[in-house]
Amino acid sequence: MNWLNDVLHNDPDPVETREWIESLKAVIDRDGPERAHALLEDMVELTRRSGAFLPFSPTTEYVNTIPPHQEAKSPGNAELEWRIRSIIRWNAMAMVVRANRKPGDLGGHIASFASAATLYDVGFNHFWRAPSDHHPGDLLYIQGHSAPGIYARSFLEGRISESQLDNFRMEVDGRGISSYPHPWLMPDYWQTPTVSMGLGPLAAIYQAQFMKYLEHRGLIEPSDRKVWCFLGDGETDEPESLGAIALAGREGLDNLIFVVNCNLQRLDGPVRGNGKIIQELEGVFRGGGWNVIKVLWGSYWDPLLAKDTDGVLRKLMMETVDGEYQNCKAFGGAYTREHFFGKYPETRAMVANMSDEDIWRLNRGGHDPHKVYAAYHAAVNTKGMPTVILAKTVKGYGMGSAGESLNPTHQTKKLDDDAVRAFRDRFNIPISDKQLAEAEQVPFYHPGEDSPEVQYLKERRAALGGYLPQRRRKASKSFAVPGLDKFERLLKSSGDRAYSTTMAFVQTLNIALRDKEIGPRLVPIVADEARTFGMEGLFRQIGIYAPFGQKYKPVDADQLMYYREDQSGQVLQQGISEPGAIASWMAAGTSYSVSDVPMLPFYIYYSMFGFQRVGDIAWQAADMRTRGFLLGGTSGRTTLNGEGLQHEDGHSHLLAGAIPNCRSYDPTFGYEVTVIMQHGMKAMLEDQIDEYYYVTLMNENYTHPEMPEGAAEGIIKGMYLLKDAGKPKKGELRVQLMGSGTILREAIAAAELLDKDFGVTADIWSCPSFNELRKEGFATERWNRLHPEETPRKPYVTQLLEGRQGPAIAATDYVRVFADQIRGFVPMSYTVLGTDGFGRSDTRANLRRFFEVDRYYIAHAAIAALAKEGKMTGKDVARAIKLYKIDPEKANPVGV
Repeated sequence: MNWLNDVLHNDPDPVETREWIESLKAVIDRDGPERAHALLEDMVELTRRSGAFLPFSPTTEYVNTIPPHQEAKSPGNAELEWRIRSIIRWNAMAMVVRANRKPGDLGGHIASFASAATLYDVGFNHFWRAPSDHHPGDLLYIQGHSAPGIYARSFLEGRISESQLDNFRMEVDGRGISSYPHPWLMPDYWQTPTVSMGLGPLAAIYQAQFMKYLEHRGLIEPSDRKVWCFLGDGETDEPESLGAIALAGREGLDNLIFVVNCNLQRLDGPVRGNGKIIQELEGVFRGGGWNVIKVLWGSYWDPLLAKDTDGVLRKLMMETVDGEYQNCKAFGGAYTREHFFGKYPETRAMVANMSDEDIWRLNRGGHDPHKVYAAYHAAVNTKGMPTVILAKTVKGYGMGSAGESLNPTHQTKKLDDDAVRAFRDRFNIPISDKQLAEAEQVPFYHPGEDSPEVQYLKERRAALGGYLPQRRRKASKSFAVPGLDKFERLLKSSGDRAYSTTMAFVQTLNIALRDKEIGPRLVPIVADEARTFGMEGLFRQIGIYAPFGQKYKPVDADQLMYYREDQSGQVLQQGISEPGAIASWMAAGTSYSVSDVPMLPFYIYYSMFGFQRVGDIAWQAADMRTRGFLLGGTSGRTTLNGEGLQHEDGHSHLLAGAIPNCRSYDPTFGYEVTVIMQHGMKAMLEDQIDEYYYVTLMNENYTHPEMPEGAAEGIIKGMYLLKDAGKPKKGELRVQLMGSGTILREAIAAAELLDKDFGVTADIWSCPSFNELRKEGFATERWNRLHPEETPRKPYVTQLLEGRQGPAIAATDYVRVFADQIRGFVPMSYTVLGTDGFGRSDTRANLRRFFEVDRYYIAHAAIAALAKEGKMTGKDVARAIKLYKIDPEKANPVGV
C-alpha cells in the first residue's frame, strides 16, 4: 500500500496510525464500507464535541460513486440497444448536416447529443414512464441542444416522418420541426422548454416541489413519478441552474433527478480547464443536501482500477485537470499513454501491455450503458433527497477529427464527406460508399418497421406506458368559474371607503377562494411580500405550504392573522426569490398539462421586479403555455412614493405586451380589477385557453365608483367611456381625455379644471389595456390589407372615438410609448403624456409634477392641443401655464 507509506512518511506516530488504518480495513473486509463509514462518522462527531475543528470535505475520490460489485445490472439487450443508439446518432447527425448543406444557414448542433446519447437511450429504454391509466408519467427536461437526437428516436418509433426530419428548423410552412424543445410550436410533443440555459434546472426544481404540493393537498395520489432534468456542465455557470438546489435538498424532493452531462466543455472551450468541474459540482450539490452519483469511468477502466492497490491511479485521476482530460480524448491513445499514464512508473506499467488503440478505447462513464443504468437505478430508488448524476462524457463523441473533444466542437454544424464516412464506420451504419456518393444529401437510415431494432424500441416504450416526449394539451376536466354576479358587491361604489386596487384584487381572490368548485384550484404565490400586499390574512385562512408541517409555535400565534405553516397549506411562500416564485407560478400554471390537474396561480410582486428581472422566464412560461395571473403590485412610476429609482416601474407593460399570449391590464378602479380577474379565470380554468394575464395594481388608496352599465366588455377589450360630457353645444370646446391606472384619476381631475377655468368640456375614457387596443388595431389593419375587396373594418379605438369632437390626450404612469402605441387608430390629433426617465423618491404629487403627468399638465396639454387646432390661442396656453404654475424652464425629466 504505497499510499499508506506516503501517509505515514511525516506522521508523528506511524505505528498508531497504521494500527487504526488496519483496524478500519478489517471492518471493511468483514462488515463492508457502510459499517466503516458509520464508525468514522461517530468518531468525527466525538472529535468535534471535544472542541476540534474538523472541516467538512464535500468531495470524494475521482472515481465512480457506485463500485462495480454494487451496480444494478441492466435487463436490456445490450447489442440491440447499441445498434439502436448508433442509428439514432446517425440520423441526428444527418438531420443537422442536411439542414446546413441547404441554403439559409439554419444552424443546429451535433456535439451535445453525441456526448449524451447513452444518457438518453438508457432512460428511454428502461426508466421514463409515459402518462397512462396506470401511471401519471415522468416529466422530462431535455437539454435543448440535444433535440436532434430526440427527434431521431421518434423517427424510428414512427412518430416523426422523414419529411419532418428533412425540414428540421424549417417551420414556417408547417412541415418542419422546431430547433429546440418548444411546447408552443409542438404542443403535442415537447413537455418543457429548456434551451434558454439555466431556466430548465430552475423550473424542474419547482415542478418537483409542486408535485409534492399537489400530493400533500390531496389533489393527486402519491406516486413514484420523477422529474428528470438534463443539463450541461457549462450550463451550471448560470446562476439559475444552481440557485434553487438548496430548496430541493431542504424539502427532500426525492422525485427530482438532475443528470449533468459533464463533457468538460462549454461552447467556446473547457468548463474548468484548470480545475475539475465534476468535483466542484459534487461539493455544491452535496452541500445542498443532494445525493450525488458520479459516473466517471466506463467498464474498460474497471480492471485497471482493480489493479490499483496502491492508489496511484486514483491519485493521478485526482491530480489531472479537465483541460488535460480533454487533450487525452482529442489526441488519442499514444498521447494518453505518454502524458497521462506516463506520469508515474506504476501507472505506465499498468498499460504496458495495452495498445494505443486499447488506451483510446478506455471509455468514460457517460458512454457506458451499464454504468448509466446502475446510476439511474440508484437514483430512482433514493428516498428523502434529490439526486444528481454527474456523468463524464466526451463532447462530439463519434465525430472523430471533425470535432471530438475539440474547442470548436459545439459550433460544428457541417461535416465533409470523409467525416461522414468515418462517422458511419464508427457506428457501423449499413450505408455504402456508393449510396453516400449518389445521394444529394446525407441519407437518413431506418432499418424497417419489422426490424429487431424498431420492434425492441417499441416494446420497451410499451412496457413504460407509451411514447415520450408527449404533452397533454388540455386537462380532462374543466371547472366552472363563478359568474360576474357572484362578485357583485365589488362592482358597486365604495362610498366614502378608500382602498387600493391591490385590495380589490385581494377581495376578488377571497371570494373566488370560497367557491367550492374553483377555490381549491387557486394557488396564491408570494416572494416574501404578502404583508406588503395585504395578503397576510391568507396565512390563517388557507395556510402556507410547508412539506413537513409547522414544527414551532409562531411568534404571533396569539394574533388573528398569525404565520401558519401547514403540510396542506395553499399559499406558496417562496422567500426572497423572484425567479423562484415565477418558476413556481409556471409549475402551477402548467399543472393542467403535466398532471391533468388544472390549477390557477396568482403571483403578486413589486412590478419593477417582474418582467424586467425575470423576463426570460416569462417567455419560457409563454412557450410552455402557462395559465395564471401575474400581479404587478406597487406599479407605475409615481404611485410608489418614497421608494426611488429601482422600485418605480414605468415600462413593465411594454415588456408584457411583447409576449404574444400575455394579456396585460392597468386598471384604475376596483370593478375593473374584478371584471378582468373573473374574465381571466373563466378563460383559463373553464375555457382552457393557453394565455396568461398581467395585471398592475397600486397601493394608493382612493374611493371607487360603481361600474357603468355595459362597461365589462370594454374593460376586457381595453377601453370604455367612463364619463360622457353629452352632446356638444354649439361653439363648445371639447376634448377626449384618456388614461389608465392611477393617472386616470388625474385626467378626471383635469376635466374639472378645464371646465372650471376654460369652459372646455371633456369626455373621459378609461383604457385598462393599451396593449390589447394595439393588438386589435394591428389585427384590423392586417385584415384590411389582405382583403382589399371587402368593406374595410375599423379598429375598436376608431369605432369608439369616431364622431367625437376635439383632440385626444392620453396620460398614464408609464413611459409615453405605452399609450402612444394606438396613435394610428385615434381619428383625431393625439397627445401622449408619460413618465419617461429615471424614477425618484418623493411624494406622489411631487413625482407626478416632476414627470408632467398630473392634472395640471394634462389640462395644459389639452389647451395646447386645442390651440394647435386653432380653436384656442397661444395666450390661452400661456394663461394655463401661469394658472397651473408650470415652469417652462423646468428640466426635461427624461434628461440624465
